[in-house]
Amino acid sequence: MFSKTCEYAIRALIFIATQSYLNKRVTIKDIAEKIDSPQSFTAKILQILAKNDLVHSVKGIGGGFEIPVEILSDIRLSQIVMAIDGDSIFTCCGLGLGKCSEIHHCSVHEQFKEIRSEIVMMLVNTNLEQLALGIKSGDSFLK
Repeated sequence: MFSKTCEYAIRALIFIATQSYLNKRVTIKDIAEKIDSPQSFTAKILQILAKNDLVHSVKGIGGGFEIPVEILSDIRLSQIVMAIDGDSIFTCCGLGLGKCSEIHHCSVHEQFKEIRSEIVMMLVNTNLEQLALGIKSGDSFLK
C-alpha cells in the first residue's frame, strides 16, 4: 500500500518518538539499525521528514534526531504519507488507471472508493503518539 520509502519513514518516526519519550536523540546509524534500513537511504528519508517539520535535527556533539513529545499527538500518519508518497493513496484508481473518476470509472471504482475512504480515515485519525505508545508498551513492534 505504501512505498518502501514511506514504510521506512513511518518506522523511523515511530522509533525516534519512542526515544524522545526517554529524552534521547538518535543518530542515523541508530535509526537505520532499528528499522533495518540502509544508512544512506535512511539519511535521505530523514532529510525529507525534517524538511516537512516532522522531525528535528540537531547537529554537533550530542546531536541527532528528536521530536518534541508535546507535538507527537499532532503528527498524523497522513502527514507522513503525504511528505513521502504524496497524495496518490488519497486519489489513485484501484486498478492504477490514470483517468478513473466518478463520471468515467474503472470496474472496481465503487468498492475501492469505500476502502480508500476507510484508509484515509485511519491515516487522518492515527497520530505518532499512538504508534509510539504501542511500541513503548510492547503491544507493537518495529522489526
